[in-house]
This record gives sequence, C-alpha cells and structure tokens, in this order.
Amino acid sequence: MSGQRAYASVVAAYWGFTLTDGALRMLVLLHFFTLGYTPFQLAFLFVLYEVAGMATNLFGGWAATRFGVNVTLASGLALQVAALLMLSALDPAWSPFWSVAYVVLAQGLAGVAKDLTKTSAKSAIKLVTPEGRSATLFRYVAWLTGSKNALKGVGFFLGGTLLSAVGFVPALRLMAAALAVVFVASVLALPRMFGKAKRASRLRELFAKTRAINLLAAARIALFGARDVWFVVGLPVFLYANGWTFAEVGGFLAAWTIGYGAVQGLAHRIVPRSADGLSAEVPAARVWAGLLAAIPLALAVVLGTATAITVQAVVAGLALFGVAFAVNSALHSYLIVAYAGSEKVAEDVGFYYAANATGRLAGTLLSGLLYQAGGLMACLLGSGAMLACCAAISLALPARAVAAARAPAWFAELGVPDTQDG
Repeated sequence: MSGQRAYASVVAAYWGFTLTDGALRMLVLLHFFTLGYTPFQLAFLFVLYEVAGMATNLFGGWAATRFGVNVTLASGLALQVAALLMLSALDPAWSPFWSVAYVVLAQGLAGVAKDLTKTSAKSAIKLVTPEGRSATLFRYVAWLTGSKNALKGVGFFLGGTLLSAVGFVPALRLMAAALAVVFVASVLALPRMFGKAKRASRLRELFAKTRAINLLAAARIALFGARDVWFVVGLPVFLYANGWTFAEVGGFLAAWTIGYGAVQGLAHRIVPRSADGLSAEVPAARVWAGLLAAIPLALAVVLGTATAITVQAVVAGLALFGVAFAVNSALHSYLIVAYAGSEKVAEDVGFYYAANATGRLAGTLLSGLLYQAGGLMACLLGSGAMLACCAAISLALPARAVAAARAPAWFAELGVPDTQDG
C-alpha cells in the first residue's frame, strides 16, 4: 500500500470516529440536562472519560508498537461502537445513582476508544511519511489535526440535530451502525503489522523518553490545561449568565472549535520551515507560546479595569486566543512526530498524548474551582499562568535532532519492574 493511500485510510477512519465523538458529548450533555441532572452530575459524567485518556495514551502507544497501529486503530473504533450501544441500552427506570454510574462507565469506554484511535492515527503519519520529508510530515500532521477539530465542532451540531430529530437511543444506534462500517473499512484497508516494532519495549522504556519528548509533554500539559481552564466551565457559564441561550452557547463553542481546527490545518503555511525540520520550527514554537500567554492575561486586565466590559469583547479576545492556540497546538503535534523515533513512534506519541490528557483533566477541574472563586477573570489569570509555564518550557526545547538522543538511565534507578518477557 502506498503512503498516500495508507494516510487517506487513517484520516477517513479518524474523521468517522471524530464525528461520533463530538456528537456523543453533545447528546449526553443535552439529554441528561433535560432529565434534570445537576451541573455537578453532568460534569461527573465525563470524569472517567478524561482519566481514561491518561493511561490509554501511554499503554495504547506500547500496544501499537507491539501489535501494530492497525490493531489499535481498529480496537478504538470497535470500543466506540460498543460504548454507543452500551449507552443506548440505558434503562430510564433505573435510579439516578445507577444511571450515573452506568453512563460514567460507558463514557470511560468512549474515552479509551478516543485515545486509542487518536494515538494510532497520529503515529501512522510518521510511518507513511518518507524519512527526511519534514515539510510533508508537517503538512500531514497539520491537516489531520485541523480537520479533526473542525469535524469535532460539526459533531456538536450533529449530536444536537440527531437528538431533536430522532431522539437519544435511535441517534446512538445510528452512529454505532455508521461507525461499524468505518471499522470494517479500516480493517480491510490497512496492512497487517502496520507500525509493529521489531522489539517490544520494557515497561521502564514507556517512561524513559528523550529530553525533547519529556519537555514537549510538559509544555503540552500546560498548553491544554490553559485552554480548558476557561473553555470547559468558565466561558459557557459566563456567556449563559450574560443572557445567552443554551443554543447560542453551544453554537459559539462549536464555531470556536471549527475555526480552531481550520487554523490548525493551515499552520504549516504560517510557520517558517527548515530543511532539518527543527531549527526554524522550534523557535517558532517559542514565539507563539509567548504570544498566546499574553492574550488571556491582557483579557484579565481588561476585565479587572473596565467598568462595563461587553460579552462581545470577551468573545473577540477568545477568538484571537483560538488562532494563537491553534498554531501552538499544531506545532506541538508536528514536533512530537518529528522528535519521535520511527520504529516506536506510537509509544512516544502515546506518552505525549497522556500528557495532553493530564492537562485536560487539570484544566477541567481548575475551571470549576477558579470560576467559583473569582469568575472568568480568575480562569483567565489561571490560563495565563499556565501558558507562561508553557512558554518557559518551550525555551528549553532542542532545535537539533542530535539533542533527542535517548537517555533512560535516570529512570532505571527508580526501580520500575521490567515486564519484558523476552
């Protein structure tokens, strides 16, 4: 199979999954809100979804190198089908306690599915790109990442539309049937043993990453925590408290996500390129991280000093945030596959996206706490502080491939058991 055909197969599978992922989130939120669930109960429904991503990304990458990217990609699609069918079997007669517990478990399964699929798709890009083609690699990564986020926004609309048109259970079953077709097509399209390493890693090697990957993972935690600290709770509650309807709030979040994805898809045209794939891209990551950190801090200053700040000003400022955030995110997504080793790229990518999930979880929890403590301004100050950390970490990112040499000795001293079976 040619690299372009394999890439197209991976992208198509990832697109199909992403539509159902966005739609499922909107379906669950809107359906259970209409059933009278409290905001805390609604938030709790997604906790296991986020927590599952931390372990799934890490060990999903290991599984991809041991069994092949095609296996983990197909597993992610299959688990999402199972999660959709599981939710469709929810009995309205159950008590609120058992209903919440059941939905949390189903959402946890969906979280595992999402991160298996994402790690597999991002890893496959490295495998289908010829060595030394950094421009092609950046374009592939930017397009996949940007289109994914744009389609997630479309999925928000899809979930609301299906809920209104056919209802909760039929919508879930329709999505399960459509994704099952994607699953079969993916199994048939991708070659066997795709991305399987010649030697499986020991457990300690899952954590003993290069200095470059460790630094990038730390920056990623701060980057996505800084987004979700205002995006998850702060902004929606702020807009609703200022007279927006639920439909308007959901529409803005969907539009923001689609626009953010579109900018990501164009990031390879915005960022300066270099022949070695790092010497221009890493300095660009430092500059864009600094620019991004300034935006929420400036908005917080405006909120603290203006006597009559308009909602439109906040929306405009966060739209600007979305542009800078999209470029930062696309640069990170490119740098992880540029830093990763080709043979075990899935492990490196999985480790990196485990950090991504950690940032999302931290941002989600802080979003509620900070908004309750000090409103949207507190959320923006928290976001600015996390982005300042991201910018500081980015200054240490190596801009030469030689700096990415693996140095696992320090981790071996921790005494982590070796589970390699030979």
